[in-house]
Amino acid sequence: MGTESGEDGVTRVLFCGPYFPASHNYTRDYLNQYPFIQVDDVALDDVPHVIENYHICVVKNKRLDSDTIARAKQMKLIMQFGVGLEGVDIDAATKNGIKVARIPGDITGNAASCAEMVIYLMLGLLRKQNEMQVSVNQRKLGEPIGETLFGKTVLIVGFGNIGVDLAKRLRPFGVKIIATRRSWCLNSQAPLQSNAGLDQNGMSGDLVDVKGSHNDICNFAGEADIVVCCLSLNKDTVGIINDSFISSMRKGALLINIARGGLLDYEAVAHHLESGHLGGLGTDVAWTEPFDPNDKIFKYKNVLLTPHVAGVTEHSYRSMAKVVGDVVLQLHAGTSVTGIEFVN
Repeated sequence: MGTESGEDGVTRVLFCGPYFPASHNYTRDYLNQYPFIQVDDVALDDVPHVIENYHICVVKNKRLDSDTIARAKQMKLIMQFGVGLEGVDIDAATKNGIKVARIPGDITGNAASCAEMVIYLMLGLLRKQNEMQVSVNQRKLGEPIGETLFGKTVLIVGFGNIGVDLAKRLRPFGVKIIATRRSWCLNSQAPLQSNAGLDQNGMSGDLVDVKGSHNDICNFAGEADIVVCCLSLNKDTVGIINDSFISSMRKGALLINIARGGLLDYEAVAHHLESGHLGGLGTDVAWTEPFDPNDKIFKYKNVLLTPHVAGVTEHSYRSMAKVVGDVVLQLHAGTSVTGIEFVN
């Protein structure tokens, strides 16, 4: 990529979306010392009308369709402040000569932050956080009776960066870990020992006791006390946690979603919460966001919902803002772009 700036020598960066304000605030803070960089955040309805003035677009929760992308005549790069790119029409960007990239979660602390949120949701459900608040409000002591994470079997569906960081953090709790990854085949029930060497992620095999491919998820579901969904959302995974999958889970097992709301079939989840088959739901993402606080799913005391903040920590956001800022500076200077993962 050559030097990208306007006639006035300014490289303009557009952040799209009303939510996640720390993303553009932290990036602006990082780039504030460079007068030749302009960072703007505009209302969703204004994006199609102003996008032609920008060289770089940082997507938050705005859908960039082909019509909007076609208007981006000066655009050279669209990137996600994070890892999910389901909101970008990548084919349209490619057709218009625009590169698309994400920020790898393993280099910024985003994956670690999400992994910690999974454990927060697990413990919140196991120790019955909502019921504890009722006890506090009613001045009760010694109830409810919770459960330990120790001794549980955890199924991680989608063993990417978040799954790896989660497994590392779960090990000290004394759990059995089952994991699936598209490229894996079902192996024996014997634990993978650390002397088996490093896999393609460069990690020790003893993080996982049993591994398999995505075709094995329903078989594994019946073995787990807790299922954690860490998959990317695409045409193959939308609604993958459906009635068939949840029916395969143990009665009373917990379901955690740290990835995207569309991975879970809403009606199936609601049905199995109502029947009592599903022991609890902890999710940082919703089917539609922001989530309706009056949704029927909140009537269940075993549901914990957080407002899409798993990756929103000081550490991860400062790190991602630096990655974005460095990419902007590289593009402005016309040097090689590093630190991001191109998808086209």
